Amino acid sequence: MMIDISKISTEKRNENTKNIDLVSTTEILRLLNNEDKTVPLAVEKAIGQIAIVVDMVTETFKKGGRLFYLGAGTSGRLGVLDASECPPTFGVPNDMVTGIIAGGDYALRYSVEGVEDSPKQAKDDLKKHHLTSKDFVIGIAASGRTPYAIGGVEYANELGCNTGCITTSADSEIAKHAKYPIEAITGAEPLTGSTRMKSGTAQKLILNMITTASMVKIGKVYENLMIDVQMSNNKLVSRAQRIVMEVTGVTQEVAEEYLNRYNSVKYAIFGIISKVEDRKKIEELLDEHNGNIRESLKKNR
Repeated sequence: MMIDISKISTEKRNENTKNIDLVSTTEILRLLNNEDKTVPLAVEKAIGQIAIVVDMVTETFKKGGRLFYLGAGTSGRLGVLDASECPPTFGVPNDMVTGIIAGGDYALRYSVEGVEDSPKQAKDDLKKHHLTSKDFVIGIAASGRTPYAIGGVEYANELGCNTGCITTSADSEIAKHAKYPIEAITGAEPLTGSTRMKSGTAQKLILNMITTASMVKIGKVYENLMIDVQMSNNKLVSRAQRIVMEVTGVTQEVAEEYLNRYNSVKYAIFGIISKVEDRKKIEELLDEHNGNIRESLKKNR
């Protein structure tokens, strides 16, 4: 079936790059860079929409719900990327943020034709994760018309979930279905229709903002430091020591001692500042305030 894509803004011809195949390497790169410079400005215009989604995602997490990203192709890969980076960065369970790509994990590396056209497949994929009304589903679709992403949002709506979308096209279909749409209109791509470029960059920026801001709001960050970072390799052990030292002013030896004692950056920081030594007591004080160090310290004064 022929689809009319002429009205999709990401499919428009870009007048600035029509001669990209005639210019030097340096000029090709300059043209691409000039187009990339417009992306943060498009995202900036959507900050109000992004803020609403962040607040809703934060409430979802606080109530024990999960965040799901759903997309095909580049959009799906970016969702999987953002979700997979949350556990090591913020120390959250692997299923707290989940990225689902049309075609499954195979589609992360290889093109799987036709899967993006199945709204039923999106429903089936979400069912495998036992989606409930407590969860939040965000459909990611640069064009805003991907049946897979729309189908997932529609199914989530039927269950009573909060839903959102990330699209870079104006007046998109998916924005009509999502309860909380995010629309960062990036315009024509340097290569016509290649949404892995400006659209993909905008989506990555927005995904970073959603998870980072919501993790800040649920106490996974103290000042601007990742206090629930997982010490899973030598670099991250060193980072954990440095975080404890920066926040508390202790020596490396003391930081190492507390990290060995609690195996947690957050517990080490709280223990040093509060002078509370008992792990169970630290846990109780932090749990009272959803793991927020600042609030827990106020309580302990």
